[in-house]
Amino acid sequence: MMFAPVVVAGILGLLVGTAVPMCVPTEYTLYVEKQECDYCVAINTTICMGFCFSRDSNMKELVGPRFLIQRSCTYQDVEYRTADLPGCAPHADSHFTYPIALSCHCSMCNTQSDECAHKTRFSAAKCSKPVRHLYPYPGQSDYI
Repeated sequence: MMFAPVVVAGILGLLVGTAVPMCVPTEYTLYVEKQECDYCVAINTTICMGFCFSRDSNMKELVGPRFLIQRSCTYQDVEYRTADLPGCAPHADSHFTYPIALSCHCSMCNTQSDECAHKTRFSAAKCSKPVRHLYPYPGQSDYI
C-alpha cells in the first residue's frame, strides 16, 4: 500500500525532470566588432544555459539568509580560444579571446569571471560592418 505512492511520485519526478531544461552547454553566436577592423565577426561557441533551482523566501527577514538560495547556470570546465579578426589595421590588436563551455553546473555566479545577467532570446546582432562567420570547430574552414 505504501509502495504505490512512492512509485507514482518517482515517475512524476522523472517526467518533470526531463521536461525542465537543465544547465548544459548550448550553442551560441558571439558578434565581435572592433573599430580598427573592417568586419564584424560571428563566432560560434558554446555557453552555459538552463534551469537552476533558486529560492528567495518572502520571510527571509524573519528566518534569516538560509532561505535565500540564488544559483545560476555557470561554467564548470571552460576552454579559451583566440580568434584572429580579419581586415584589421596594422597597428590594431586583431586578437579576440572567448570562452567555450565544456561542462556546466549550478552554483553561485562569480561576477569576477562570469556574465550574471539574464539575456533575452531575441537580442539581434548589433553590427555596423559586414559580417564574417568564424567556425572554430575541427573540420570546418575558419571563415565563410
